Amino acid sequence: MLFTGPSFPRHSVAALFAAAALCSTVGACSSSSSGTAPRTAPGAAAGGVTPLGDPAIPDRQAAQFPEQWRLKTGAGATFAAQVMAVSNSPAASAAAAQIMKDGGNAVDAAVALGFALAVTWPEAGNIGGGGYTIVRLADGRTAALDYREVAPLAATRNMYLDANGKLTDKSVYGHLASGVPGAVAGLTALLERYGTMKLAAVMKPAIALARDGFVVDTALSGSIERASKTLLRFQSNSPFTPNRKPLAAGARLVQPDLARTLQAIADQGPKAFYASWIADSLVAEMQRGGGIITKADLAAYTPVWRAPIRTSYRGYALLSMPPSSSGGVTMAEAMNVLEQYPTLPAYGSTRWFHLFGSAYQRAFIDRNAKLADPAFVPVPLAQLTSKNYAAKLRTTINDTRATPTRDLDAAMTQAAREPEHTTHYSVVDAHGNAVATTTTLNNSWGSSVWVRGAGFMLNDEMDDFAAQPGKPNMYGLVQGESNAIQPGKRMLSAMSPTIVLDPKDQVLLVVGAAGGPTIITGTSQVILNVIEHRMTLGDAMRAPRVHHQALPDSLTFEAGGIRPAVLDSLRGFGHAMRELRSLVNVNAIMRVKGGWEGLPEPRRSGGAIGY
Repeated sequence: MLFTGPSFPRHSVAALFAAAALCSTVGACSSSSSGTAPRTAPGAAAGGVTPLGDPAIPDRQAAQFPEQWRLKTGAGATFAAQVMAVSNSPAASAAAAQIMKDGGNAVDAAVALGFALAVTWPEAGNIGGGGYTIVRLADGRTAALDYREVAPLAATRNMYLDANGKLTDKSVYGHLASGVPGAVAGLTALLERYGTMKLAAVMKPAIALARDGFVVDTALSGSIERASKTLLRFQSNSPFTPNRKPLAAGARLVQPDLARTLQAIADQGPKAFYASWIADSLVAEMQRGGGIITKADLAAYTPVWRAPIRTSYRGYALLSMPPSSSGGVTMAEAMNVLEQYPTLPAYGSTRWFHLFGSAYQRAFIDRNAKLADPAFVPVPLAQLTSKNYAAKLRTTINDTRATPTRDLDAAMTQAAREPEHTTHYSVVDAHGNAVATTTTLNNSWGSSVWVRGAGFMLNDEMDDFAAQPGKPNMYGLVQGESNAIQPGKRMLSAMSPTIVLDPKDQVLLVVGAAGGPTIITGTSQVILNVIEHRMTLGDAMRAPRVHHQALPDSLTFEAGGIRPAVLDSLRGFGHAMRELRSLVNVNAIMRVKGGWEGLPEPRRSGGAIGY
């Protein structure tokens, strides 16, 4: 196995899934905390499967980044001839690769990866949260599965306001912040419909990692340290804070309660989570802390199969998530606007950043005002994804001047607050089946509530509703009436798992991200970098990113990612420029000549593993 970057990868693989042993079995592997994972030798193909034909895309072109940008061009990605799994956890990616080595397909592997993340990526991987999955099978079938959390039946419109009508922090921290979890129902439904292996088989890696433990590195110990005060606020002891002390780097994180929970799910299926002792443990935890999720809420939870949004960009098809996620609609709308230009300006130029930001400014206006759970609010999908509508929006963009958001829509609402510690994973198999999944607990470590006896963290997804429609919340965000709290309603999300097909209708990219509203812009920038700017996957992922979400009315950029002269020109165009250290956490796979390349987020840590 090849490890790169200045520090050891985020997680070691315990016992059966020891990293070195596993990669000697499955082939090409990389883990990275700095994004310098090289392209490795493809290794022997397994099972006699012939790789797909080469992608229908022009030759790659060398990218040019600003001299001051911290990530360099020309760095590669991990290559594998047959299969690839990419996530923020090397151990979870390794579990997925092993499942495919054992004969499973990409869906089997994705489910194994999802359960493993609940163990190895505890601040975001989850069984106490929910998510979305896009599937594209080798025979051309597609599906979208919505297992977003829902508001409990006892939820009320003003449940997070105090006696004076002011917003409290109870939608963010504590037992009242949690929506009804959907992850277990979603993963098991996905396996039942499109998988080939038994649930017990795909859950073995996760159970082993929870039971036997893994070594905590500095990144995980730092995350625990930062979260420890809120974790300890709601429970005196957990595997992450033994004896009320944050688990230190080098210690082994063993999670026996979680192992017991995962084993019960493996043995009994989703009913173990929603109707047995695990449900009793979750409800008891709710009652201890003033939460409102009941066994009736758990028994009523159902994931929803939806038709993926299929849109196109210059002959390439994008399969993405419909509402209750806003990701697919917002991405389609903005990219339709950009497609109105016969060609786009060169990457990194003033007009490139201006046009990209302007397109997303307009798409987020619609996102904030018109998108919500379609079971509760009519959503104008046909209009928002229409090329004709995009052409009209294009006429509102001045090529050399930013348009203030207030001038575009005086009644504009701001993007709902979104999770900072979501996680995305991408999986492809040797037959061409592909799975893109994004899941979340919302904030890092969710509500900070750990379910005693069952061993998992609970989400704080209720904060993704408009807790006080029409007024700024504690973060200064104004959210629309369509996303107000209602019992049984799914809160709006920005998660954007996406599969891109080339003009031959074969999988080209499997991509998605974590990072709140920046998920949408970050995912689309990687896609545009590949299609429009003809970058390699390595350059497409390392390229500096920008973000515009209508309000606050500013173009957010990564420090060092825009040349000083371009920055001056953008300010001259009228853009308010907001600098951040980094934007969005993307994990992606791309089909290349002879196989696949995979790359975890170069700005974070993760693993790309295949054979």
